[in-house]
Amino acid sequence: MKLFFKAENILNVPNIISFYRLIMFPVVLILALLGVERWFVILFCINLITDIIDGFIARKFNLVTNFGAALDNLADIGTYVLALLGVFLFKWQDFKPHAWLLYLFLAIFIISYLVAFIRFGKIPGLHLYGPVIAGYLQGAFFFVLFVWGFNLWFYYVAVGWGAMAYIDKILVLLKTDDIRPGLKGIYWVMKEKK
Repeated sequence: MKLFFKAENILNVPNIISFYRLIMFPVVLILALLGVERWFVILFCINLITDIIDGFIARKFNLVTNFGAALDNLADIGTYVLALLGVFLFKWQDFKPHAWLLYLFLAIFIISYLVAFIRFGKIPGLHLYGPVIAGYLQGAFFFVLFVWGFNLWFYYVAVGWGAMAYIDKILVLLKTDDIRPGLKGIYWVMKEKK
């Protein structure tokens, strides 16, 4: 079995920040389940901000690693779980009339991870342009939602873009045999194949 993370410097600032998000997951989860909305919002928003910071530092200072991509991906999944839990516990009345788009996005999101697992036997830490932009949009949306309240047009932009981005991810997973950091999207994968 090939050592996936061999020869990578995994002890770096972006990975430490991603690890912080992972260890904060159970704390924020417990706060949500206990109904402590104020502290849930504060710590959840810190997680959103650190998600932006870790990726920026990794790219800016050339600290991108396979381990870091996988760690960030796991932390991102935790952030999605917390965001959805916060929506259902604290903001569901705002979402309820527009829930169909959220359900559509969640179905596509889950299918993308199933395709990755079926195709590659693991969940790769792909950071394609579409899902990265979707993550920023959705992070900003959730920040606005929990700090200032529900904004309908922002919801449709963030979740609609997310659905399209994860369709792009599914297409990439179906078209490439080489999952690696640096893949950008289906357009670039198809361009490489020509």
